[in-house]
Amino acid sequence: MNDPTGLKGLYSEIAPYAHGMLDVGDGHRVYWERCGTPGGRPAVFLHGGPGGGCSPAHRRLFDPAIYDVLLFDQRGCGRSTPHAELEANTTWHLVADIERLRAMVGAEAWLVFGGSWGSTLALAYAETHPARVDALVLRGIYTLTKAELSWYYQFGVSEMFPDKWERFLAPISPAERGDMMMAYRRRLVSDDPAEQLAAAQAWSLWEGETITLMPSAELTADFSDPHFAIAFARIENHFFVHAGWLEEGQLLRDAHRLKGIPGEIIHGRYDMPCPARIAWELHKGWPDADLHLVEGAGHAFNEPGILDRLIRATDRFGRQG
Repeated sequence: MNDPTGLKGLYSEIAPYAHGMLDVGDGHRVYWERCGTPGGRPAVFLHGGPGGGCSPAHRRLFDPAIYDVLLFDQRGCGRSTPHAELEANTTWHLVADIERLRAMVGAEAWLVFGGSWGSTLALAYAETHPARVDALVLRGIYTLTKAELSWYYQFGVSEMFPDKWERFLAPISPAERGDMMMAYRRRLVSDDPAEQLAAAQAWSLWEGETITLMPSAELTADFSDPHFAIAFARIENHFFVHAGWLEEGQLLRDAHRLKGIPGEIIHGRYDMPCPARIAWELHKGWPDADLHLVEGAGHAFNEPGILDRLIRATDRFGRQG
């Protein structure tokens, strides 16, 4: 679907043609669904967060006449169970889950699409299993370095959104504010449900109100929802406190493992959570990918300029596949 400006938009609404729950071990069951044309060009969609889950809009990033897309809710979030569970929930558990799902659908290799945290997971997966990836579409690049985490949760974005930052600080005592991620961690694993929920909503809302170039009342409502916020905040904080169980700089260091894999890197110029420098550095380490720095855009996938580039990317690889 195109708009009058010539920008491409989402494909029409679509329901899954199959869905289910996959037991991935460790007490976790992962919800999955498949959309498009059975036997079409295989692809997997990796949602953000971590802890964000998939939405019906994510199905619409792919031409259903060409693609056979698998979407899944990562451990502990969305429709996966147990909800908001942190045990046995790491980057490397999720990388293994992607391989289980690939084997389940019978694809030798597939297009991997990931945005925000999904880009982190896509890079971890592709650098671990490059032979299983025939193309990459990455949006809002994030590699979980100390500098990136500090920029968003300690000092940096705070300077752009002082009003929203003050609300993010509010649940944390002044003495604890030198390490906001750990301060939130203590509350998000608290035995007090009320304290846990208050922290979860404050953590989640900070993200929901800083990811778009212009304010979005819809995102504010979505990120404030208690069921969503508990999983999103607990899981995201859990991953970020542990730096994704990655070595410092690992994903950029190992970008050479992507050699020969075609890709597109799509990043908003004014992306607040994810500094554009990281997308630039990834492109330098992975010249097989085209880089698009989208002017007048923030972080969210559905901002017009970013969405246009994402659809053009999936269309391109759909034709080539």
